[in-house]
Amino acid sequence: MSWKITAFAPRSVIEGALLAHEDAFDWDPDIVISGSEIAEDKPDDWQLEAWLAHKPKKADKDALAALFTGGAPKFTVEELPETDWLVASQEGLEPIRAGRFYVHTPEYPALSAPGVTDFVIPASQAFGTGQHATTAGCLEMLTHMKAQGLVVRNHADIGTGTGLLAFAAMTLWPRALATASDIDAVCATVVADNAEANGVPLGARQGELAMTIADGMEHPLLEARGPYDLIMANILAGPLVSLAPHFAKALAPGGSLVLAGLLETQEAAVRSACRRAGLRLAARLVKGDWSILWMRARRKQA
Repeated sequence: MSWKITAFAPRSVIEGALLAHEDAFDWDPDIVISGSEIAEDKPDDWQLEAWLAHKPKKADKDALAALFTGGAPKFTVEELPETDWLVASQEGLEPIRAGRFYVHTPEYPALSAPGVTDFVIPASQAFGTGQHATTAGCLEMLTHMKAQGLVVRNHADIGTGTGLLAFAAMTLWPRALATASDIDAVCATVVADNAEANGVPLGARQGELAMTIADGMEHPLLEARGPYDLIMANILAGPLVSLAPHFAKALAPGGSLVLAGLLETQEAAVRSACRRAGLRLAARLVKGDWSILWMRARRKQA
């Protein structure tokens, strides 16, 4: 049994609620929320959806209402049939082509085109399939970095989720040390399954992926395997701001940092945190409402 609470409001109101949720560090993790436009021809009409495993209580509704400034919109509560909605919502998603990569679910065949790497990422509980604009943007940015001649001998994907960005970096720099981490222990199995499906070797040697569960950069394995030529983090703006000095500390001189998961409206705060940590902007791209940043650490003075 699962339940859903839906609220309809203008885009700015829903985005404001999503930002408030991002900063709500005491948020109940059993309440999963998302925001989206109702229809392509109505870009300013949005909906906020919240999924719960139990019938919503007053405290649940109050928590959602508190995300809205100036009063919450009307909530609609409905009981959902016994379906894995996270998986069902991702089934049949159109494949994406981003940079040198083609990402698809098992329902679609591989592209099998010269110079293109295929990744199959099944719809998995609590994780996306690479269709999100931020993931596609990261794949494009990594491809651009490789084309610019960036040399990477050691890289890490922080908040890896499915492992996709780590797999992509391993394709572009096949002889590098590769590390992936996530705060959610479920990711260990998800990454292992996806690595097997895509022929990605796991292990601690060059060309193999070492996976660990860690909160940010604070983990013995992440510390021992640094410093890194490249760190990737497709998470949320709030954690990116707080982790900026930790990323900078873990980078080798001249090292690169790819950041995503931030709205374009949040870019200034993230870039400011990176500047304070001694990082400079090398490149940026925007996918829809989302920014993808390539930051670089200073090189050692001669």
